[in-house]
Amino acid sequence: MRIALILIFSLLGCSGSIDEPVSYFNVETPRPFGYVNGDEIPQRIVIETRSGISLQTASLPAKGQINRWLNLNQVTVKQSGQRYQIDLLYQVFYAPLEVKSLTLPGFTVQLSQGEKSISQSVPAWNFTLSPLRELVVRQTEQGEYMRPDSPPPLLANTQALYGLLVSLTVAALIAAYLGYLYGCFPGMPRRTVFKRALRKLAGLSKADMEQALTIVHQALNNLNGHPLFSNRLSDFYRRNPQYSQISSQLDWFFNYSNRYFFSDGMIAVAQDLQQLKAFCESCRKIERGSR
Repeated sequence: MRIALILIFSLLGCSGSIDEPVSYFNVETPRPFGYVNGDEIPQRIVIETRSGISLQTASLPAKGQINRWLNLNQVTVKQSGQRYQIDLLYQVFYAPLEVKSLTLPGFTVQLSQGEKSISQSVPAWNFTLSPLRELVVRQTEQGEYMRPDSPPPLLANTQALYGLLVSLTVAALIAAYLGYLYGCFPGMPRRTVFKRALRKLAGLSKADMEQALTIVHQALNNLNGHPLFSNRLSDFYRRNPQYSQISSQLDWFFNYSNRYFFSDGMIAVAQDLQQLKAFCESCRKIERGSR
């Protein structure tokens, strides 16, 4: 009988804690000292409730001005099951002449269970605010002395400067190389001989075949450094090996030129002129380095 009574009283004593609407409540605050005008102060409130009880977010402080020297900049609520994490971010705007004790105001959080409302108080929190100026103001002959702020340190820009110089150098080299390929430098005629030849061939027709052949011969002679003949092509390929890839076109050109200038009754047709221009275009591609 005595054991039964002990068990009953034990259960009755525990029933109050089981039925408590808030199973865990804690207010986390930072250090209560060392703040100055304009500082932000975070505050975290953690609440764990029984099942069926929910937080009324409308009961939390609203963002904005709390009083003449305190603002609430941010209100964030995170929920994980029956655990609520409320993060508040205050900012103080008070410039004391000496160390000042101030208070973050307390408030009441409302919880609900159906139509029933439950209150949980968040206590006020005290902290100290320090002045931005000296406690003892020094005097000079001109009057009050205020020390200026120290200048901010300059950011190192050496790496950015080196990067810019390298980029400009690479861009200049690329521009010079492209100019070299496209024959933009007048001091390098060997890179533009076929460019000029193509420009002259553009306005000719089959009736101007003699002039067209002469233009291409002059371009080959300029490239070779002296007159180039078909029996000297092997020497030409040795000194200009990149032109060996169009050896068949070179053979056609010299054969056609010999027949045109030294055979009687040779009549040029439009296809011959087009083939001659195609040969000159192939030479131009090699000259530019694109073939």
